[in-house]
Amino acid sequence: MRQIHYEGGNGVGERSTPSPAIRRAAVIGSGVMGAGIAAQLANAGIRVLLLDVPPASLTEQEARSGATLQDRAVRNRLAAASLAKLAKQEPPALYEASFIHRIAAGNLEDDLGRLGEAEWIVEAVVERLDVKRSVFARVESVLRPGTLVSSNTSGLSVAAMTEGRGEAFRKQFAVTHFFNPPRHMKLVELVPGPDTAAGTLSRLAAICEQQLGKGVVLAKDTPNFIANRIGTYGMLTTIEAMRAFGLGVDEVDALTGPAMGRPKTATFRMLDLVGLDTLLHVLDNVRERSEDPSERDAFARPPVLEALVANGWIGEKAGSGFYRKIKRPGGRSDIETLQPDTLTYAPRRSVNSPVIEAAKAAKGAAAKVKALLFTEPNDRYARFAWQAIKTVLLYSARQLGVVADTIPDIDRALVWGFNWELGPFELWDAIGLERSVQRMRAEGDEIPGWLEEWLAAGNRSFYKQEGSLRFYVNRGEYRQLEEERDVISLQALKASGKTVLGNAGASLLDLGDDVAGLVFHSPNNAIGGDILTAIRQSAEEVGRNWRGLVVANEGRHFCVGANLTMLLLEAQNGDFDEIDDIISLFQNSMLTLKRLDRPVVAAPHRMTLGGGVEACLPADRIVFAAETYFGLVETGVGLIPAGGGCKEAAALADARAGAGGDLQPQINAMFETIAMAKTSTSGFDVARLGFMRPQDRVVIRGESRTAEAKRTVLAMDREGYVPPDAGRRIRVAGREGRAVLQLAVENMRLGGMATPHDVWIGRKLAHVLAGGDAPPGAEVSEQYLLDLEREAFLSLCGEPLTQARMAHMLTTGKPLRN
Repeated sequence: MRQIHYEGGNGVGERSTPSPAIRRAAVIGSGVMGAGIAAQLANAGIRVLLLDVPPASLTEQEARSGATLQDRAVRNRLAAASLAKLAKQEPPALYEASFIHRIAAGNLEDDLGRLGEAEWIVEAVVERLDVKRSVFARVESVLRPGTLVSSNTSGLSVAAMTEGRGEAFRKQFAVTHFFNPPRHMKLVELVPGPDTAAGTLSRLAAICEQQLGKGVVLAKDTPNFIANRIGTYGMLTTIEAMRAFGLGVDEVDALTGPAMGRPKTATFRMLDLVGLDTLLHVLDNVRERSEDPSERDAFARPPVLEALVANGWIGEKAGSGFYRKIKRPGGRSDIETLQPDTLTYAPRRSVNSPVIEAAKAAKGAAAKVKALLFTEPNDRYARFAWQAIKTVLLYSARQLGVVADTIPDIDRALVWGFNWELGPFELWDAIGLERSVQRMRAEGDEIPGWLEEWLAAGNRSFYKQEGSLRFYVNRGEYRQLEEERDVISLQALKASGKTVLGNAGASLLDLGDDVAGLVFHSPNNAIGGDILTAIRQSAEEVGRNWRGLVVANEGRHFCVGANLTMLLLEAQNGDFDEIDDIISLFQNSMLTLKRLDRPVVAAPHRMTLGGGVEACLPADRIVFAAETYFGLVETGVGLIPAGGGCKEAAALADARAGAGGDLQPQINAMFETIAMAKTSTSGFDVARLGFMRPQDRVVIRGESRTAEAKRTVLAMDREGYVPPDAGRRIRVAGREGRAVLQLAVENMRLGGMATPHDVWIGRKLAHVLAGGDAPPGAEVSEQYLLDLEREAFLSLCGEPLTQARMAHMLTTGKPLRN
């Protein structure tokens, strides 16, 4: 865990050891944010009381039923309605649907006394100072010593909110600003007031990081804190640069998205999603609270935003903003973009230029930004990009010590809160600090004094790496970034020379304590021959010299499957012997992992699809990140799993049925999951699909998955690890079970839910999962099922309709139903 140094009303505190986990919490305010926070608390296993005000009037339905305003169901209506919406929300706010039962609905009058049961009370009511003060007065009347209290405000003053409250309340109070949606957004800005105790900050940080899996930054009590302050400023200067360079909305978004190391939503798509009315509220908050005239000028309302809001064109929730979707006859939809000068819309354009193409071709955010800026520096797009970037960099430097005390807190806030790949200071290092400052000086920009002093002292970057240690500038000197507790950085291990062996696709790293880590690093971590070779070499190395193996990586996704491009090329060329060799290598590599005489633990995260699943299932245990989207999705490209996925699914069905149990229901469920290419919505949801085994587990804090996997390996080794029986037999449903599955496929065809090619794929899958022509209840070898997999896979590769599905997926990223 990182240490947070804070000088509060109780002296200097360091968050260096975890606080005890909490078990009960309350959330006041059941709107979008309050319900979302309650859901994330429930995701962490915390019992939550969700409160709102009693309604002032009956609904028509309540009146017709004879209810009164005194009925408990009526008085709890607002919170209960929010829970009902939460249960149906897409994408889900809950890791697992059953977690909704951890949240109880109530109201702030009848259940006020129950706040005394909570260890943490989170206020998430409307962003009005008078309303929040009223709520805190009530909370204080029942507050127990030691209970944490926090506000989810996005920018109101901590000091102002606690005016009139007693000293004990003020010591137990801080802001915990969650970003929306609370499940999916990593950032929590932790903001102390003038009297907040150091212990309060320490406990809140520990809960948010360790229990809720969030990334915490320490912000100062300034308008809109860190991320919204700097991110909003960047949007304003981008709008101004658009006007200055005469660009259109679609051009700006082509330049300020992935080409700058930022999300695909870029600038104007992001503004439409957030809501232009919301943005104006943020601007007003900074302007009204700031005492700096230049700051007030910087956050003035752009006329185009005022005009759009006046027209009701406030973004996606209104159907129009900087973009709007137009439905055409026949069900087709077109996207149009705003023409700011005329407040009219025109068809969206495809934007191309040499600098954009150079950025697309570059690998990694740092290389993309450098390509955008320096491929053709006099290009109009490059000059716009420079202007948009440099204003944010300079503003971030001016805000150091104002919104936050350290550059890592500023960088993390933008990375975690706005999904930037690089924070402002990381980006500055990437494009060259000294080079860029020289250009800024030449263009007449004022460089903050502390930065001039830093450069004058001979320094050339904000961060530096020495082996596995990373340092950042702090008050004129480099300070080591504190290691986060319970986190293993694979990147740092590789940088410090801990690579044991490897190639372009994967490496074996020394994780310490005689545990090795197999790390994929091919594009999208797609499995090809290089990764399969590394798996076999790693297995040999681990079997000789190590206590066990962890399979993990720090890519955006764990593994999106096999290398589909290579497979399609071989299929189109008719090189089926080559495909057969590839699949045999894949199957044998997975068997090698499964039969390794050392414990193997996989630690998947985010997209773990197809071959990624097949790389996890041979492991003795799996440690899922909570945000893991796990599924065998090969039918979406006209194929079936053939790297051991079908074999492992059949084995899981057999295990669940138990000795002598009815196998057919388990096989039916597995068949449906694979045939329909179902994926989990979280690590917990993997159990619903049937892929989670009793020994597997889920960690909410994604950064901890590698460390937890390593601990699991060491525990298994200490307990005297015994590898799985290589001669194990798998009971199959056989011919009769296959007939049941194929009948289900035929019924789907008759119901119009399956194309003829879907039926053909389904029949192949049924044949493999049921054990081919084996008699019902026969026990077959793993190799027997692997051979069935490979034969079915090869035959499907030769199908023109399957090749069309593969090509469509590679071109569009979407499945083709043909």
